[in-house]
Amino acid sequence: MLKDMEATAARMRELIVAMPPHDLLGYIYAQHIMRAMADQGAVDEQRKPDGRGDLINNNQFLLEYVHAVLASDAAPEDVTFDETRCAELYELGRKLQEQAMFFAMATSADTKDGVFGPDTADIEFRAKSTWVVLRGNRYQVLEGEFYRYVLALHDDVLKEVYGVGAAEIAEGFQAMADATRSGHADAITEMMKQFEAAQTFAAAQDKPLQDVMDAWAAANAEQSNAAGRAVDDMFRGGIANVSRHTKLPPTLLADLAYRRGEETEFFAAGDFAGTPYRTLPARKKPLIQLGSDYYAVDPCFARDAGYRALLHNLLQRKPDYKKTFEDRQKTMSEAAFADILAAQLPGATVFQEIYYKDPASTQWSENDTLILVDDVLFLVEAKAGAAATIASPALDFGRHAQSVQDLVLKAYNQCERFFNYLNSADEVPLYHLVDGQYEECGRVRHSDYRVMVPIGLTVESFSPFSTYCKELPQVEPLLGRHAFVSLSVDDLFVLKRFLPTPGEFAHYMEVRQAVAGMRRAHLFDEFDHLGAYLTKNRFDQDIAEQLKDGKANLVIWDGMSDIVDRSFEGEDWESGPFPTQDFPEEVLKLLGALDATRARGWLSAESHIRDLNEEGRINLAKMLSDLRQTLSQHSARYFVLSGDGQPLFTWLQRYGQEIDWTKVNDKASAAALATKALNVIGVVAQVSADGTYHQAQSFAVHIPTARMEENAYIYEDAARMAQPRRLVNLKQPKNVIRRVKTKEPGRNEPCPCGSGLKYKKCHGR
Repeated sequence: MLKDMEATAARMRELIVAMPPHDLLGYIYAQHIMRAMADQGAVDEQRKPDGRGDLINNNQFLLEYVHAVLASDAAPEDVTFDETRCAELYELGRKLQEQAMFFAMATSADTKDGVFGPDTADIEFRAKSTWVVLRGNRYQVLEGEFYRYVLALHDDVLKEVYGVGAAEIAEGFQAMADATRSGHADAITEMMKQFEAAQTFAAAQDKPLQDVMDAWAAANAEQSNAAGRAVDDMFRGGIANVSRHTKLPPTLLADLAYRRGEETEFFAAGDFAGTPYRTLPARKKPLIQLGSDYYAVDPCFARDAGYRALLHNLLQRKPDYKKTFEDRQKTMSEAAFADILAAQLPGATVFQEIYYKDPASTQWSENDTLILVDDVLFLVEAKAGAAATIASPALDFGRHAQSVQDLVLKAYNQCERFFNYLNSADEVPLYHLVDGQYEECGRVRHSDYRVMVPIGLTVESFSPFSTYCKELPQVEPLLGRHAFVSLSVDDLFVLKRFLPTPGEFAHYMEVRQAVAGMRRAHLFDEFDHLGAYLTKNRFDQDIAEQLKDGKANLVIWDGMSDIVDRSFEGEDWESGPFPTQDFPEEVLKLLGALDATRARGWLSAESHIRDLNEEGRINLAKMLSDLRQTLSQHSARYFVLSGDGQPLFTWLQRYGQEIDWTKVNDKASAAALATKALNVIGVVAQVSADGTYHQAQSFAVHIPTARMEENAYIYEDAARMAQPRRLVNLKQPKNVIRRVKTKEPGRNEPCPCGSGLKYKKCHGR
């Protein structure tokens, strides 16, 4: 099997080196465009949602091999383009991928145990197969944003070394991505523009176009050159020419590029020579120098390989910057979560570099970032280094295993230590280290937080290990209930766009954490989780049902990121709204009021509302709308939305009138007794009859545990609420209990709410 791979790779090398690189690149990119056009024309059911593991998507694989051969072999004098050989090259590429995948299966199956315990064989297979098929699963339109953020702290040194700063470098990497993303379309547009100009010139001369082309070119040298560049982009791989399409300085491009024949390891004699299980040169340096220009032959490794190569060469050119560089990287990575997601964490208390005395070891311990927002706690452990080793798992699986341990288990263990500290007392102090002294900077009570999410954050994407880390034997939910989540800075730039409000983001993280605690439930990366959330909402419950009672030994959800992927397609991707979950307008108004008010517990109320399925959301909207429209006749209305879960008690108060909190609390308590609920979410909204929600806040609902003389009226009210004629069944799983008024009582009559007071002193005030 290994020899077959090596033979296939050797033949691919022969074919690639014998053809002119510009023509070969032009052919492969043209095939890529034709494939993309075919995919775009396919119906949704047939459309490939992504390129992960797609063995027939050969273009990207071939581009990496073209890069590898150009980096490894000097240019021969005699080269000839041959389309027949290109067809053979495509077939060999498909064959080599298949051979590599079979090798991954065969060599992993016999692994009985290892650093990952009984899951070592499975993780070894995933490491090997991902090494072969993962081809830059990124959104190219976000390249510049990523580089701008991660390089900002190095701006002064970048300018000193390369003459350009973080913003200019980020612009260059975005231009690099844009050239391969839309370069063919731009080239066609340019060619049509110049063709029309030449036709106009010919018409003015009253001559055939072919007779005036030389004259037109002479008279319009700049336009003629533009047409020539467009032809080069279309047919000779010019879209990969970063010297043309970016303003990055040659010194920087040279640091990211191989010269022809410079790479000596990929095809060197020995096991795996030239196979995908060697380290592809594109993983080290993403560019190739052809003549005086630099080419991004493979566009998908430009993100991670470019980032690593840039920082490596920056330190090579300025070695005395190493300590400051490491400090700045640490600062950037530790601040990233709260910084990038600032809009999702309004008013959050953020502690960075917090210290505490670990009760177990009695030693001082440190954690990176603690974020407290309402009743949600995020503990972020950031890793500023590379997300994964560039060593092949086939050559050195132990090094891969160590990479996982460094990036996942170290972060997990640090989070575990802090959660144990939180749980060691009702309230624990936090400290900052100031001039060698530990100074208290805050106190935290774990009982204040309904949701606590421990997070390991890497700068680069760590897929698929970031989502598979829950399979590690050592990774268990902290304190038995708080599952560990692994994210990257890449992920954050996407999450902030699709989950723009605090309520959306917090609820997603709740669901995401629930899935992170489920073994044998696999989604490839964060964008699959996000897509599943947008389309299914509580998809953790769907997965739990699939795993229930041993119905399935393994659940894999594939292609869920399609809804996310499509959002970054097209030139106008920024102008259109991003997909979001569907809510009736009335419910969105209530959620908006909760977010605008942001009283303590608002995220809990939002979470409960966002938990509702489509039917529950419709039911809630109907009750809100029906009762809100009666506020011109009544100062307040209330209802209870109940069903399979925690009931929602909602009190609508006419805007401008003072809320009688005693009544609110009594009615909420009675509703809790009527529904026999163990816990009830309470929401009070101040609303105008015209539909304006001015304020909304949640409140704790007290549920009496025993009937006594002083609370007997609450039990009596609960009995009235529980009468069948007062129940409005709006289909399961969500039922609605509401109070229905048919006639205004007299002012001196007993108030129908059951308070025992006269109406004029109760609801009639």
